[in-house]
Amino acid sequence: MIIPGVEKELHKLPGFCEGSGSVLGVQTHVNCGSFLGHKAVYRMGFAMAAFFFLFAVIMVCVRSSKDPRAAVQNGFWFFKFLVLVGITVGAFYIPDGAFTSVWFYFGVVGSFLFILIQLVLLIDFAHSWSQLWLRNAGEGNAKGWYAALCIVTFIFYATSIAAIVLLYVYYTKPEGCTEGKVLISINFILCLILSAVSILPKIQDAQPHSGLLQASLITLYTIYITWSALANVPTQTCNPTLLVRNSTGSATATQPLTTWWDAPSIVGLIIFILCTLFISVRSSDHPQVNKLMLTEESAAGAGGEAAAVESGLHRAYDNEQDGVSYNYTFFHLCLLLAALYIMMTLTNWYRPDESLRVLTSPWMAVWVKICSSWAGLLLYLWTLVAPLVLPDRDFS
Repeated sequence: MIIPGVEKELHKLPGFCEGSGSVLGVQTHVNCGSFLGHKAVYRMGFAMAAFFFLFAVIMVCVRSSKDPRAAVQNGFWFFKFLVLVGITVGAFYIPDGAFTSVWFYFGVVGSFLFILIQLVLLIDFAHSWSQLWLRNAGEGNAKGWYAALCIVTFIFYATSIAAIVLLYVYYTKPEGCTEGKVLISINFILCLILSAVSILPKIQDAQPHSGLLQASLITLYTIYITWSALANVPTQTCNPTLLVRNSTGSATATQPLTTWWDAPSIVGLIIFILCTLFISVRSSDHPQVNKLMLTEESAAGAGGEAAAVESGLHRAYDNEQDGVSYNYTFFHLCLLLAALYIMMTLTNWYRPDESLRVLTSPWMAVWVKICSSWAGLLLYLWTLVAPLVLPDRDFS
């Protein structure tokens, strides 16, 4: 995970490797050679999280660009970069001790919250996609758009079913692996229920744009989360992708040598990048999502932009004099959670065991991912039934 030259320098840092196995002042003389990448990622994650937390606190209650702190948000990039570099350098001098174990729990909580944010974006994307295609079908060439809708939905469901079959084949055994069988079956049944609910007549009357396209996309993502969770099951017989590294950098005697990154981690990073691009290039069609993500642009900004266009001038202007375009504090908190999520993904949600000799995959990682998938399914279910439960509210 680390360039040899960088690894050599990290060995020289006091407390980073030599003495990092100290427990209650007793040196255990652990060779942390294979843990250097893990430790480095944790310190980088800590530095990024600390940086964004600092700015989240600084930007509390900034209402417009008239606040002097708004200039710090939108400028002073060189000095902010220096602050980030300083925090990063300092993080590498943190003695290990209980740092890795404690920071692991911060990473788990932050990653869980960030997965929920990803689910909100995914549900919004699914609804917006369906509405766009149905709107295009109503304007012309209805057969073509409906055919595209059916083909994409079929592909998503076919992929989901194939993935479920593969999960049963590779992550369960005829005898044993009960947890894997139960988790796969529960999520499969929940996805079937949600798909059926999405096309009920009452749901269709309340939300004409609701349909199987959204349900198929949510199903596919739920199956991915299930796969990612099963890839963290700490039982080798039930998890063929389990990665094992001991303190000497080799696999244990009974385990074959494996690569460090697994496929779920790579897919997770790809989904993270896509969600980041999605939220960066557009605002949601749903006011509720804009309110939750705090990305609604102020009226002042729209007026300033229109004035610039009418005058025919292309110049920078202050569009936040009457109100900021987004909540600065929430923006930095989202980046903080994203940093923790990337940290956990890069380390496969692994942590050193009690002996400080082996990186293991804890059951906590499995349950956090499974619970996040259930939370996402409940959230999608709420978007379907909310107009029926609260008929007096506008969910258009």
